[in-house]
Amino acid sequence: MTDIATQPRSVSQTEQYEKCGWRYYLQRIKRVTPLPAAWSHHGTAFHSAAEAVERSERTMTADEAVQLFSDQYAALVNKALDQEPNTDRWLSASGSGGEDIERRYVLGQEQTRRYVEWAEENQPTIWQAPSGKDALELYFKVEIGGVQVRGYIDQLVLEGDDSLRVRDLKTGTMKSKFQLETYKVAIEKHFNVPVNRGDWYLAKNGGLSRVVKLDKITEEGVGERYAAMDAGVKRGDFVANPGFLCRFCDMKHACSFSRSRS
Repeated sequence: MTDIATQPRSVSQTEQYEKCGWRYYLQRIKRVTPLPAAWSHHGTAFHSAAEAVERSERTMTADEAVQLFSDQYAALVNKALDQEPNTDRWLSASGSGGEDIERRYVLGQEQTRRYVEWAEENQPTIWQAPSGKDALELYFKVEIGGVQVRGYIDQLVLEGDDSLRVRDLKTGTMKSKFQLETYKVAIEKHFNVPVNRGDWYLAKNGGLSRVVKLDKITEEGVGERYAAMDAGVKRGDFVANPGFLCRFCDMKHACSFSRSRS
């Protein structure tokens, strides 16, 4: 508890705690090994391929990007299979674990190719940080609402008025406005550059989401959630919230509250 009470918070920690404090406890304090899920490796490999495309200044071809995705996805899945070879125990939103592994291999290749095509067509301008590096997978650690918060921002895009737009890449359907709000506050505090808008690149659709206006978001509003989460963890307050989402929870095999342990 000493380590978890003093470590920096993040968007994922905070949202996990808010949705189910017991899952947070099992994963981050008890350190229960999570059930594997192909969707996790799909997302990681896609992000790596998209980042490589941008770092190459879009000279990487679609075929090269697809090969990078394929290699990383296969490596991640094979490592997870070494730890849990029974794919019936893998989480899956559709079909068996084994079927999902194969489906996402093909899907991720298609999504990677579409990203290259979209980037070439739309040519978003990736902001260059004061360090001289492109703002891709940009790390930050700042105090928000009296709590140390850290994370990585997928992309910062330069707007026509010299403000920045925060962009998160998504292979799934779950989007977090709180994530974009956190990034806005963090960038403005760390770099003193205005962030007025945000969006998501949706790999499922091969394009951008609607624009999210962030100009009225304040540190006080965002900080309230971090402060509440931080205080709850330090109190040892981990409330279970069993329900429909138990089916997709990577801690359900170790949870006495879960409604879906099979």
